[in-house]
Amino acid sequence: MTISKKKQASVMAAMPAHLHAELAAYAWARDSVGESDAAVYRLQGRDGAPDLYLKHGRGSAAADIADEMARLRWLAQYLPVPAVVQFARVADPDQAWLLMTALPGATASEVLEANPALGPAVVDALAAFLRRVHALPVSDCPFNAGHAVRLAKARQRIDAGLVDAEDFDAGREGWTAEQVWAALQDCLPLVPDLAVTHGDFSLENILMQKGAVVGCIDVGRAGVADRYQDLAIVWRSLGELDAALQQRFVQQYGILDADQGKLQFHLLLDELF
Repeated sequence: MTISKKKQASVMAAMPAHLHAELAAYAWARDSVGESDAAVYRLQGRDGAPDLYLKHGRGSAAADIADEMARLRWLAQYLPVPAVVQFARVADPDQAWLLMTALPGATASEVLEANPALGPAVVDALAAFLRRVHALPVSDCPFNAGHAVRLAKARQRIDAGLVDAEDFDAGREGWTAEQVWAALQDCLPLVPDLAVTHGDFSLENILMQKGAVVGCIDVGRAGVADRYQDLAIVWRSLGELDAALQQRFVQQYGILDADQGKLQFHLLLDELF
Protein backbone atom coordinates (compact mmCIF):
# COMPACT_ATOMS: atom_id res chain seq x y z
CA MET A 1 0.00 0.00 0.00
CA THR A 2 1.18 3.54 -0.77
CA ILE A 3 2.14 5.44 2.36
CA SER A 4 1.32 9.05 3.19
CA LYS A 5 3.75 11.89 2.72
CA LYS A 6 3.57 12.44 6.48
CA LYS A 7 4.69 8.88 7.20
CA GLN A 8 7.42 9.08 4.58
CA ALA A 9 8.66 12.34 6.11
CA SER A 10 8.77 10.80 9.60
CA VAL A 11 10.93 7.91 8.38
CA MET A 12 13.28 10.35 6.65
CA ALA A 13 13.38 12.90 9.48
CA ALA A 14 16.39 11.50 11.36
CA MET A 15 17.97 9.95 8.27
CA PRO A 16 21.60 10.90 7.55
CA ALA A 17 21.92 13.38 4.68
CA HIS A 18 23.71 10.98 2.32
CA LEU A 19 20.58 8.81 2.10
CA HIS A 20 18.25 11.60 1.00
CA ALA A 21 19.68 11.84 -2.51
CA GLU A 22 19.19 8.11 -3.03
CA LEU A 23 15.51 8.35 -2.10
CA ALA A 24 14.51 11.50 -3.94
CA ALA A 25 11.63 11.15 -6.45
CA TYR A 26 10.76 7.56 -5.49
CA ALA A 27 7.19 6.56 -4.71
CA TRP A 28 6.99 4.63 -1.44
CA ALA A 29 4.82 1.60 -0.72
CA ARG A 30 4.72 -0.33 2.56
CA ASP A 31 5.56 -4.03 2.22
CA SER A 32 3.58 -5.97 4.83
CA VAL A 33 4.89 -9.46 3.95
CA GLY A 34 6.91 -11.18 6.69
CA GLU A 35 7.14 -10.76 10.44
CA SER A 36 10.10 -8.43 10.84
CA ASP A 37 10.00 -5.81 13.60
CA ALA A 38 11.41 -3.38 11.03
CA ALA A 39 9.25 -1.45 8.57
CA VAL A 40 9.90 -2.37 4.94
CA TYR A 41 9.17 -0.11 1.98
CA ARG A 42 9.38 -0.70 -1.76
CA LEU A 43 10.63 2.37 -3.65
CA GLN A 44 9.55 2.70 -7.27
CA GLY A 45 9.20 5.11 -10.18
CA ARG A 46 12.35 7.15 -10.17
CA ASP A 47 12.92 7.94 -13.87
CA GLY A 48 13.37 4.33 -14.92
CA ALA A 49 15.81 3.56 -12.12
CA PRO A 50 15.62 0.04 -10.63
CA ASP A 51 13.27 -0.52 -7.71
CA LEU A 52 14.77 -0.51 -4.24
CA TYR A 53 13.78 -1.73 -0.78
CA LEU A 54 14.28 0.26 2.40
CA LYS A 55 14.22 -1.24 5.88
CA HIS A 56 13.93 1.06 8.87
CA GLY A 57 13.89 0.12 12.52
CA ARG A 58 14.51 1.40 16.02
CA GLY A 59 16.10 -0.22 19.07
CA SER A 60 16.33 -4.00 18.72
CA ALA A 61 15.04 -3.73 15.14
CA ALA A 62 17.94 -1.40 14.33
CA ALA A 63 20.35 -4.06 15.60
CA ASP A 64 18.61 -6.66 13.46
CA ILE A 65 18.98 -4.44 10.39
CA ALA A 66 22.71 -4.05 11.08
CA ASP A 67 22.98 -7.84 11.35
CA GLU A 68 21.23 -8.26 8.02
CA MET A 69 23.49 -5.72 6.31
CA ALA A 70 26.62 -7.59 7.41
CA ARG A 71 25.21 -10.92 6.27
CA LEU A 72 24.09 -9.57 2.91
CA ARG A 73 27.59 -8.33 2.20
CA TRP A 74 29.14 -11.70 3.10
CA LEU A 75 26.56 -13.82 1.29
CA ALA A 76 26.79 -11.73 -1.89
CA GLN A 77 29.98 -13.55 -2.86
CA TYR A 78 28.11 -16.87 -2.91
CA LEU A 79 24.36 -16.40 -3.40
CA PRO A 80 21.87 -14.16 -5.24
CA VAL A 81 20.86 -11.74 -2.48
CA PRO A 82 19.89 -8.06 -2.55
CA ALA A 83 22.85 -5.74 -2.95
CA VAL A 84 23.43 -3.21 -0.19
CA VAL A 85 23.07 0.27 -1.70
CA GLN A 86 23.33 2.29 1.51
CA PHE A 87 23.34 1.60 5.24
CA ALA A 88 23.07 4.13 8.02
CA ARG A 89 22.65 4.02 11.78
CA VAL A 90 22.34 6.78 14.34
CA ALA A 91 22.71 6.47 18.08
CA ASP A 92 20.17 8.94 19.48
CA PRO A 93 17.62 7.52 19.24
CA ASP A 94 18.94 4.19 17.99
CA GLN A 95 17.74 3.85 14.40
CA ALA A 96 18.98 2.10 11.28
CA TRP A 97 18.17 2.25 7.57
CA LEU A 98 19.14 -0.38 5.04
CA LEU A 99 18.67 0.41 1.34
CA MET A 100 18.86 -2.61 -0.98
CA THR A 101 18.25 -3.53 -4.59
CA ALA A 102 15.01 -5.35 -5.44
CA LEU A 103 15.49 -8.85 -6.82
CA PRO A 104 13.42 -10.20 -9.73
CA GLY A 105 10.81 -12.92 -9.48
CA ALA A 106 7.96 -13.89 -7.20
CA THR A 107 8.16 -15.63 -3.86
CA ALA A 108 7.77 -19.40 -3.80
CA SER A 109 4.60 -18.82 -1.80
CA GLU A 110 3.15 -16.61 -4.54
CA VAL A 111 4.10 -19.13 -7.23
CA LEU A 112 2.32 -21.95 -5.40
CA GLU A 113 -0.70 -19.81 -4.62
CA ALA A 114 -1.05 -18.93 -8.31
CA ASN A 115 -0.61 -22.51 -9.50
CA PRO A 116 -0.69 -25.30 -6.86
CA ALA A 117 0.05 -27.87 -9.58
CA LEU A 118 3.62 -26.54 -9.64
CA GLY A 119 4.20 -27.90 -6.14
CA PRO A 120 6.60 -30.74 -7.06
CA ALA A 121 8.67 -28.52 -9.36
CA VAL A 122 8.86 -25.72 -6.77
CA VAL A 123 9.85 -28.19 -4.05
CA ASP A 124 12.62 -29.63 -6.22
CA ALA A 125 13.97 -26.12 -6.91
CA LEU A 126 13.85 -25.21 -3.21
CA ALA A 127 15.69 -28.39 -2.22
CA ALA A 128 18.40 -27.76 -4.81
CA PHE A 129 18.86 -24.19 -3.60
CA LEU A 130 19.01 -25.21 0.05
CA ARG A 131 21.69 -27.77 -0.79
CA ARG A 132 23.61 -24.90 -2.40
CA VAL A 133 23.25 -22.77 0.73
CA HIS A 134 24.32 -25.60 3.02
CA ALA A 135 27.38 -26.29 0.85
CA LEU A 136 28.87 -22.86 1.63
CA PRO A 137 32.15 -23.02 3.56
CA VAL A 138 31.44 -23.17 7.27
CA SER A 139 35.03 -22.28 8.09
CA ASP A 140 34.72 -19.00 6.17
CA CYS A 141 31.41 -17.87 7.69
CA PRO A 142 31.89 -15.25 10.43
CA PHE A 143 28.35 -15.54 11.85
CA ASN A 144 27.38 -17.90 14.66
CA ALA A 145 23.66 -18.69 14.49
CA GLY A 146 23.82 -21.90 16.52
CA HIS A 147 21.05 -23.00 18.84
CA ALA A 148 22.92 -21.89 21.97
CA VAL A 149 23.10 -18.33 20.62
CA ARG A 150 19.45 -18.40 19.60
CA LEU A 151 18.36 -19.84 22.95
CA ALA A 152 20.11 -16.99 24.75
CA LYS A 153 18.36 -14.44 22.52
CA ALA A 154 15.05 -16.22 23.00
CA ARG A 155 15.43 -16.01 26.78
CA GLN A 156 16.13 -12.29 26.49
CA ARG A 157 13.01 -11.83 24.38
CA ILE A 158 10.87 -13.73 26.87
CA ASP A 159 12.20 -11.68 29.78
CA ALA A 160 11.60 -8.44 27.87
CA GLY A 161 8.03 -9.41 27.00
CA LEU A 162 8.71 -9.38 23.27
CA VAL A 163 7.28 -12.80 22.39
CA ASP A 164 3.87 -12.74 20.68
CA ALA A 165 2.08 -15.82 22.01
CA GLU A 166 -0.94 -14.96 19.84
CA ASP A 167 1.19 -15.83 16.80
CA PHE A 168 2.15 -19.36 17.88
CA ASP A 169 1.48 -22.26 15.51
CA ALA A 170 -1.92 -23.93 15.79
CA GLY A 171 -0.47 -26.88 17.70
CA ARG A 172 0.63 -24.51 20.47
CA GLU A 173 -2.42 -22.30 20.58
CA GLY A 174 -2.99 -21.13 24.14
CA TRP A 175 0.61 -21.79 25.22
CA THR A 176 2.70 -19.20 27.03
CA ALA A 177 6.25 -18.31 26.11
CA GLU A 178 7.42 -20.02 29.29
CA GLN A 179 5.71 -23.26 28.23
CA VAL A 180 7.55 -23.12 24.90
CA TRP A 181 10.79 -22.51 26.79
CA ALA A 182 10.17 -25.52 29.03
CA ALA A 183 9.44 -27.71 26.00
CA LEU A 184 12.70 -26.58 24.44
CA GLN A 185 14.66 -27.67 27.50
CA ASP A 186 13.09 -31.12 27.20
CA CYS A 187 14.59 -31.39 23.67
CA LEU A 188 18.16 -30.77 24.85
CA PRO A 189 20.92 -31.68 24.41
CA LEU A 190 20.99 -31.15 20.66
CA VAL A 191 23.89 -32.47 18.59
CA PRO A 192 24.09 -30.09 15.62
CA ASP A 193 25.00 -30.99 12.06
CA LEU A 194 26.64 -27.68 11.21
CA ALA A 195 26.13 -25.83 7.94
CA VAL A 196 25.84 -22.24 6.77
CA THR A 197 22.11 -21.66 7.17
CA HIS A 198 19.72 -19.04 5.81
CA GLY A 199 18.03 -18.86 9.19
CA ASP A 200 14.45 -18.33 7.98
CA PHE A 201 14.08 -20.54 4.91
CA SER A 202 10.35 -19.97 4.39
CA LEU A 203 8.43 -19.87 1.12
CA GLU A 204 8.08 -16.08 1.53
CA ASN A 205 11.85 -15.57 1.55
CA ILE A 206 12.77 -17.46 -1.60
CA LEU A 207 12.31 -15.80 -5.01
CA MET A 208 11.61 -17.77 -8.18
CA GLN A 209 11.44 -17.03 -11.88
CA LYS A 210 10.76 -19.47 -14.74
CA GLY A 211 10.84 -22.43 -12.39
CA ALA A 212 14.21 -21.65 -10.81
CA VAL A 213 15.25 -19.97 -7.58
CA VAL A 214 16.73 -16.59 -8.43
CA GLY A 215 17.36 -15.18 -4.98
CA CYS A 216 16.73 -15.16 -1.25
CA ILE A 217 15.82 -12.32 1.09
CA ASP A 218 15.53 -11.63 4.85
CA VAL A 219 18.90 -13.12 5.75
CA GLY A 220 19.34 -11.39 9.11
CA ARG A 221 19.51 -14.76 10.93
CA ALA A 222 21.98 -16.38 8.54
CA GLY A 223 25.02 -18.10 10.00
CA VAL A 224 26.55 -21.38 11.06
CA ALA A 225 23.93 -23.56 12.73
CA ASP A 226 22.35 -26.98 12.70
CA ARG A 227 21.03 -27.54 9.15
CA TYR A 228 17.66 -28.44 10.64
CA GLN A 229 17.20 -24.75 11.43
CA ASP A 230 16.37 -24.31 7.73
CA LEU A 231 14.80 -27.71 7.19
CA ALA A 232 12.28 -27.15 9.98
CA ILE A 233 11.04 -23.81 8.64
CA VAL A 234 10.47 -25.06 5.09
CA TRP A 235 9.01 -28.32 6.47
CA ARG A 236 6.36 -26.31 8.33
CA SER A 237 5.65 -24.12 5.30
CA LEU A 238 5.13 -27.10 3.00
CA GLY A 239 3.08 -28.96 5.60
CA GLU A 240 0.52 -26.16 5.46
CA LEU A 241 0.01 -27.10 1.80
CA ASP A 242 0.49 -30.87 1.43
CA ALA A 243 2.30 -33.47 3.54
CA ALA A 244 3.45 -35.14 0.32
CA LEU A 245 5.43 -32.01 -0.52
CA GLN A 246 7.23 -32.26 2.83
CA GLN A 247 8.38 -35.78 2.06
CA ARG A 248 9.39 -34.89 -1.47
CA PHE A 249 11.42 -31.93 -0.18
CA VAL A 250 13.51 -33.88 2.32
CA GLN A 251 14.12 -36.65 -0.21
CA GLN A 252 15.20 -34.17 -2.89
CA TYR A 253 17.40 -32.47 -0.31
CA GLY A 254 19.04 -35.83 0.40
CA ILE A 255 17.42 -37.10 3.61
CA LEU A 256 15.54 -40.38 3.64
CA ASP A 257 14.02 -39.99 7.09
CA ALA A 258 13.72 -36.56 8.70
CA ASP A 259 14.79 -36.24 12.34
CA GLN A 260 11.45 -35.40 13.99
CA GLY A 261 13.12 -34.41 17.26
CA LYS A 262 15.23 -31.77 15.55
CA LEU A 263 12.28 -30.51 13.54
CA GLN A 264 10.30 -30.11 16.75
CA PHE A 265 13.15 -28.30 18.53
CA HIS A 266 13.68 -25.73 15.80
CA LEU A 267 9.96 -25.10 15.35
CA LEU A 268 9.62 -24.52 19.10
CA LEU A 269 12.58 -22.17 19.03
CA ASP A 270 11.13 -20.24 16.11
CA GLU A 271 8.00 -19.47 18.16
CA LEU A 272 10.08 -17.15 20.34
CA PHE A 273 11.21 -14.92 17.45
